[in-house]
Amino acid sequence: MAQLFAGTSGFAYDTWKPDFYPEKLPSKQYLSYYATRLNAVEINYTFRRLPSPSTLESWVQTTPAGFVFVLKAHQRITHIQRMKPAEFTDIFFRAIDPLRVVKRLGPVLFQFPPNLKRDDALLAGFLSTIPDGFRCAIELRNQSWLTAETYQQLEAKGVALCLAESDDFTVPEVITGGFVYCRLRKSEYTAEDRAGIKEKAQRLMETGKDVYLFFKHEETAAGALNAEDLLK
Repeated sequence: MAQLFAGTSGFAYDTWKPDFYPEKLPSKQYLSYYATRLNAVEINYTFRRLPSPSTLESWVQTTPAGFVFVLKAHQRITHIQRMKPAEFTDIFFRAIDPLRVVKRLGPVLFQFPPNLKRDDALLAGFLSTIPDGFRCAIELRNQSWLTAETYQQLEAKGVALCLAESDDFTVPEVITGGFVYCRLRKSEYTAEDRAGIKEKAQRLMETGKDVYLFFKHEETAAGALNAEDLLK
C-alpha cells in the first residue's frame, strides 16, 4: 500500500515555539518531538558535509521506526561537479548507506543550481553513477531541462523528477520514478491551496506510489503545521 511521508526542510527552528514546539522544549529534543507529529524530514546538513556514523546512529535512535530521513546530496556533486561523474558521488552514497540498511533512508534529493542548463549527455553520465538500491529525486531548476527527453532519461533510471513549486517557478506534474517527490516552496498556502495538495497526494497514492512531500521551513511553524494537517 502506498504511503504518504510529509514534513519540512529542516527541523531545528526556535521560532516554531510555541505553535509547534512546546515553549520549554530544549533544542536537543527538537528532532524526537518533531518525529511524534511528522513522519519524515528533509535534511539539509548533508548538502555541506558528510554525516558521520555516530550522527546517523543518533538520528535513528532519536526517532521511531517508520520515520525516514530524506537527504540532500552534497554540494560537491550538485554545485561543484555539476553532474560530472566523479569519485565523490560514490563516497557520498557509502557515507549514507547505514540509514538505508536499517530502512530509515528516504529518497536522496539532487538539487542542481538554476544556472545549470540542459545537457542530455551530461545527465546520462550522471545518472549512470547512481547506485542501485537507493531512491533518488532530481530537482532541475532551469526550465531548459523540462523536456520529454529529460523525462525519458529519468524514467529509464527510475529517478523521480522533483515536483517543485515556488512563487516564480512550478515543475509540471510528470511522474518518472516509482515514487513521487514534492517540494512546496510558495510563500503562503491558503486553505484552498492545502485542499488541492491533499487531493493531489491522495490521487498520486492511488496509483500505488509513495508520496514524499515537504513544505519549506519558515520563521513561523506554518510549514510544519501544514504537513501535520496533510498527514491527518
